[in-house]
Amino acid sequence: MAGIALLLAGCSSATPLAVGGAAVRAATTTTTTIPPTTTTTVPEEPGWTTLSVGPHGIAIDERTFSQPDGSQIVVTRFLHDHVNYSLHIGTEDPPTGGAVLGPQSGSAVSAAEQPVLLGCFNGGFKVAAGVGGTMSGGTVLVPLKVGMASLVLDTTGAAQIGVWGSTVPTPGEQVASVRQNLPPLVLNGQLTPDVSTWQDWGTTLGGGPTVARSALGQDAAGNLLYAGSMHSVPLDLATALISAGATTAMELDISPGQVQMDTAPTPGAPLVAQIPGQNRPADQCQAGWTRDFITVLSVG
Repeated sequence: MAGIALLLAGCSSATPLAVGGAAVRAATTTTTTIPPTTTTTVPEEPGWTTLSVGPHGIAIDERTFSQPDGSQIVVTRFLHDHVNYSLHIGTEDPPTGGAVLGPQSGSAVSAAEQPVLLGCFNGGFKVAAGVGGTMSGGTVLVPLKVGMASLVLDTTGAAQIGVWGSTVPTPGEQVASVRQNLPPLVLNGQLTPDVSTWQDWGTTLGGGPTVARSALGQDAAGNLLYAGSMHSVPLDLATALISAGATTAMELDISPGQVQMDTAPTPGAPLVAQIPGQNRPADQCQAGWTRDFITVLSVG
């Protein structure tokens, strides 16, 4: 399929960025005022809107990129030194094979997580798709595959994204959990060669290229970047993530029933759905889910 140029509309100013031969403009969103009772040690960055504030200031923020058809891609950024993560396994997928999972790996947010919960987002494809493996709490549930894009969580809850057997795990890393899903969308800050071939990024409902999709990237500072839209192609997500600073990225799950991103304004506060048109309720991770998901937890 021919490359689809992603048009990024700015509210007041924009900077052109050449990606895949198309001129891409980075959006500037309206800033959110942090309550005066909050002591912020991380200032709000131009172009990013604050979503969550933790003990040391801004922990989660976002940018919204408009596409030519009027739909939106929301990129949510998690500041790496203000949050950590936990991979949860659904009641149905991935299968546990009888393995005993800890409470922070179960199908719902644990009691220990709730007071520090800042966010939740969906995981990857079902195991039946055969596009990667899963490790939870040090136990391999589905065999890991060399060459697959991988979200790797260490025993402290810190995260990195890389290519399994190549860039991750790093030497000496104490790996706790791994979620793989397809080859990378973005590598070394560049689109991967197959990104425009939408058929290679999952079977879609209705058989068309444009569906609800999600992806996860990481920037040079170590922040994770979740991109979600109810109407996009893989190239859209990859281009938005690169514009937001991602050097590495992987596609996560697709289809309206799976894509979800929820955040809380402060640790433990009610979660709010962040993707326009999102089908899943904001408290899905707290209620419990049949599918895997990742919790975002405040630290400090």
